[in-house]
Amino acid sequence: MFQRVLWVSLTQALRSVALLLLPICFITLLAWSTAGSSSAHTSDPLRVALWVWLACHHIPFSLMLPPAEVSGLFSYLPLGALVFPFIAIRKGYRRITKHIDIGEQSIRLARSLFTFIYTLLATSIAWISQSHAVSPIIYWTPVIVGLGTWLTAGTVVNRRRSSTLIPIELSLRYLAIMLGISSVVLGVALFGQLSVVKNLTVILQPGIVGGILLLLINILFIPNAIVATLSYLAGSGFAIGAGTIISPWTHTIAEIPALPILGALPTGTHPSFLLVAIFFVAIGALLHSSTISLNQRVISQSFVVLILFILFLAFMSSGALMTPSLRAVGVSLWKFPLVLTLEIGVGILLAMFIPRLMERVSARGRIRKRSA
Repeated sequence: MFQRVLWVSLTQALRSVALLLLPICFITLLAWSTAGSSSAHTSDPLRVALWVWLACHHIPFSLMLPPAEVSGLFSYLPLGALVFPFIAIRKGYRRITKHIDIGEQSIRLARSLFTFIYTLLATSIAWISQSHAVSPIIYWTPVIVGLGTWLTAGTVVNRRRSSTLIPIELSLRYLAIMLGISSVVLGVALFGQLSVVKNLTVILQPGIVGGILLLLINILFIPNAIVATLSYLAGSGFAIGAGTIISPWTHTIAEIPALPILGALPTGTHPSFLLVAIFFVAIGALLHSSTISLNQRVISQSFVVLILFILFLAFMSSGALMTPSLRAVGVSLWKFPLVLTLEIGVGILLAMFIPRLMERVSARGRIRKRSA
């Protein structure tokens, strides 16, 4: 039984890697062939394809920037790119569950072997793709890929609805509401500043193939922009480089990278947006009201899970963008979760204590009327 599970896990792990890597190789070879370089070698686009595959898994890179060989870090990666390895891993693991007799022990063994093999392959790709100028940070690879593969494979197995899933479902529901509102605000900002977006695109002069790739990059960075918009609405703001901050009451920024999606950036301070904090307080009140028929433990669990999701988004949607001047891009890893924790927490507390206070006030009023 072990040999069969091992063989199926190995073949499906290889298939999952190839399912994403082969299209990336085709795109990089196409871009390389249309670039018209006379000095590059065929191995260059293949190595770039491996880097893109690792970047889709959110593996950070250590850089040596020419011509002065200045060290840099590339960890600000598109949050939307995570969907590609997510789909590939789910498809591979779902095939494993179809080829193996489903049993609790077989499922655990297949999940462990599939995660180990896929992580080993990713670590090997990170090791062989190293160069003097660009090097994936290898020690992060097994941590990020292993944890991501294990969690993704866990979403394949259908389990009966239990009380342990209720906090996760509730937190995801209200997180989706907040991200949806942020998406609307981001869309309005983009349409309101289309001229700036057009100017940033013209500056790059990407060409036909480059324009398609630039469009794809901007689409993949939209989730990062949505999280940054959410942080802006919450009041904590975000950064576009070292020493910069963009928030409703502070606007400190010198220059921006030439990414068209950054045309949606606000051009000054907008203190009136601080009133949006009432919306996040209302989210906390709604979270409490949706769990009022359950016990107090579910309320606290839902609140904690929601904050953990926010921490995950803050970590995955921020980082460094190659140069030392852009070492801090995106939301703050502590300000953003802290501000939302306070605002949602205030909403939960108000929903808990205001009805009790109203009951006490009405009870005292009835007592006074009886005594009178």
